[in-house]
Amino acid sequence: MRIEECPVKTTVDVIGGKWKPLILFELKAERKHFGELRRALHGVRHKVLIEQLRQLEADGIIERSVEAGAVVRTEYRLSGYGESLRPILQLMAEWGIEHHARKEQAA
Repeated sequence: MRIEECPVKTTVDVIGGKWKPLILFELKAERKHFGELRRALHGVRHKVLIEQLRQLEADGIIERSVEAGAVVRTEYRLSGYGESLRPILQLMAEWGIEHHARKEQAA
């Protein structure tokens, strides 16, 4: 199999990186406004968060809605297609918990 045909590479291309999995994990439970995401993702730069959200939206993983008013509020949530990532995100979280515990025991 050529690397371009690898399904794992395809998945990582869409949801991989430092911030995308964390964004998706935050949106797994509930929709969030941009400011809520920014506060939840300590250390993410404003520009980077916007770029990552736009990429996820372009791939159909998340949906964005804008509430007009005195202050424009942007809200993000998993799309119907993005919901299919829930089991993957849950497994990643469980693996992370086990891995962290293993590292703690080794230390």
